[in-house]
Amino acid sequence: MRGVFVWAIIIFIVAALLLNALRPVERMRIRAALVLVALSFMGLLLVGSLAFTGVSIKSPLYLWFRWASLFCLWIAFINVASVFLFEVFLSAIRLKPPRIMRDLLLALAYVVLGISLLSILIVDIRGIVATSAVLTAVIGLSFQDTLGNMMGGMALQLERAIGVGDWIKIDGQEGLVREIRWRHTSIETRNWDTIVIPNSVLMKSQVTVLGRRAGAPRQHRQWVYFNVDFRYSPADVIDAVETGLRAEPIANIAAEPPPNCVCMDFKDSFGSYAVRYWLTDLAVDDPTNSVVRTRIYFALRRAGIPLSIPAHSIFMTEDDTSRRARKEGEELEQRVLALGQVELFNSLTAEEHRSLAACLRYAPFARGEAMTRQGAEAHWLYLMTAGEAEVRVSTEGNLNERVAALHAGDVFGEMGMMTGELRSATVVAVTDVECYRLDKEAFHDILQRRPEIAEDISLLLAKRRVELEAAREGLNEEAKRLRMRYHHNDLLRRIKKFFTL
Repeated sequence: MRGVFVWAIIIFIVAALLLNALRPVERMRIRAALVLVALSFMGLLLVGSLAFTGVSIKSPLYLWFRWASLFCLWIAFINVASVFLFEVFLSAIRLKPPRIMRDLLLALAYVVLGISLLSILIVDIRGIVATSAVLTAVIGLSFQDTLGNMMGGMALQLERAIGVGDWIKIDGQEGLVREIRWRHTSIETRNWDTIVIPNSVLMKSQVTVLGRRAGAPRQHRQWVYFNVDFRYSPADVIDAVETGLRAEPIANIAAEPPPNCVCMDFKDSFGSYAVRYWLTDLAVDDPTNSVVRTRIYFALRRAGIPLSIPAHSIFMTEDDTSRRARKEGEELEQRVLALGQVELFNSLTAEEHRSLAACLRYAPFARGEAMTRQGAEAHWLYLMTAGEAEVRVSTEGNLNERVAALHAGDVFGEMGMMTGELRSATVVAVTDVECYRLDKEAFHDILQRRPEIAEDISLLLAKRRVELEAAREGLNEEAKRLRMRYHHNDLLRRIKKFFTL
């Protein structure tokens, strides 16, 4: 019998050491169990020495020392068994019962163990039970707040109104529920703080569980406010902002419902607007708000809509006719220089270049924005002057496959402006990008005055298309010549029809 007992102790110690390595979070409980085993072993040695010295095995001293030693030993066994059951076995089958359920089962096991050992050791427990009833009443009166916290913790765990991993708001504080214990619930805030809330306070207060709705993914609506001057139509402001926000997905923002912009109010000198979007990762609210504000800023810049300046601000700039003329001349020269690098307009005269440059429209894009989208109808082209972008094509087998890169000096969208053809690819800004946009209407007057320009432009566009097809299909010279004739005639016809030449 002693040999079996010794082997049981050895197996227990080995199992405890293995669990100590596998479950570091339970090391305190496992180490406490090992300490209890050591105390139990010392107690049993003391009990044996008492019996050896002639102390009666029915004496209170012998019985209580033996009871304490066995109680420590079995407590150690129960603690290690609970770690294996809850942290190893149930975790392996993806079950995670509430922490309070584990604590309740352990407490019940301790009580049953203590009473069982007292009964086995032939101790009259009737007096203990009677005394415990009196003690329970005294404790209940003395520790009302503590018991209220414990009952609150049990209610939270059993009702699952709030669970570990939920984001909650209470008394103006927001945080992630990290742990629900007997007496308190701890939440971790975005400021790297941990708030400990007594469970009784949690049960009595109004608590908002952020981003949780039955049958729906976790997402929380955020508001980003901005102001625009009355001179600009709310419809134009809303359209520009929503187009900028929805053109390309933004990290941590739900696709459904999509971000939207609303006009909130009219103030003394401006209209107040708000962008509403649904945040999927509640830990990064401020960084995501910053990205949304950046998108709003660039979308409004492209639309030529400035953010509101307070009415009481006064800006004074010395201005005269010569200064304005100089600034306009410098800007026009920059645009003429940019147009001169575009092969598509090589057949234009210097005067036509200057006329076209005056119609260019400044169009900046923020990093990550879609500058144009495949399948869209857009009768204008873009001339990049700064930044980098990439061209993506969606096919049946590949979604948004990267096929080319664009840099300062590159042009895209010429087929849409010259023929009305739908966009054949999506262009996304890799960095912040600055562009000039040229609309069909600006080019229309030049073509009306000199229709022969359409001949040169259609020839250049046909040449580009044939070069691309030759590289893709390996065409010989005869095939390229035939393709060239076909595309030239087709493009010339489409240009004349589109511009009603």
